[in-house]
Amino acid sequence: MTRKALFYRNQRKKYKVQHRNRCRICGRPRGYIRRFGVCRICFRELALEGKIPGVKKSSW
Repeated sequence: MTRKALFYRNQRKKYKVQHRNRCRICGRPRGYIRRFGVCRICFRELALEGKIPGVKKSSW
C-alpha cells in the first residue's frame, strides 16, 4: 500500500467507539456512580438496605 492509501485508510477510522459505563446490576448507562459501579437508583436501594458499608442517609 502506498503512503496516500494508508493515510486515507486511517482517516476513515478517525473516531473510535467510546466506552460507556453501565450499572453492574441493571445495566443503566445514565446516572452512573463510578466509585460504586452502580447507577443512582440501584445505589439508593442498596444504601437504604445497608448493603453499602460506610454510607448513611443524611438529614439536616
